[in-house]
Amino acid sequence: MNREDMHNITGICVNAGSSPGLLAEYGQAARELGKCLAGHGITIVFGGADVGLMGDVANSALVNGGKVIGVIPETIKEKVGHDRLTELHVVPSMHERKKLMFELSDGFIALPGGMGTLDEIFEVLTWAQLGLHSKPCGLLNVRGYFDDLLRFLEHSVNQQFVKREHRDMLLVGECGDELLEKFRRYQRPTTEKWFSAKRDS
Repeated sequence: MNREDMHNITGICVNAGSSPGLLAEYGQAARELGKCLAGHGITIVFGGADVGLMGDVANSALVNGGKVIGVIPETIKEKVGHDRLTELHVVPSMHERKKLMFELSDGFIALPGGMGTLDEIFEVLTWAQLGLHSKPCGLLNVRGYFDDLLRFLEHSVNQQFVKREHRDMLLVGECGDELLEKFRRYQRPTTEKWFSAKRDS
């Protein structure tokens, strides 16, 4: 895919674990994503830490000539803050962190991570479901890390808590280029979130 194809996406928020995880492939995928986004001229927006997969994706982008913007709460800056970024915004709270990361980004990618990573990607996905924005959201499914989560989402669809159109809003890819191509073609569905109420017969 050429850079021209991504003209409407200039910044992507990358949510990722502050741990390196068990498998070496997680770090490799994070570094490849950083290189991929830098190669497409896309600025990375992330949580501002120099540890785990967060540090891997940021450092790889910087080494490959990319721009990286960090957003970090002042309470954890001294512990894990990255001091070699293109920009670093220090904010007073986690809520302000997520708000600014959303404003700076045209799309969102989650790498493997824990509860914070899931919280971040599902919050922006929920906002999209409610029609508050039309920015694409995706998972980089490294070594099947998100397979069980995707199965659970299918279960939620089958049990009529999530509509099929809204499940399909969460894009999935195994590499950065695959996700970027899906981001380029993404259109948010206009289906309303709510199911019709069922009545007992």
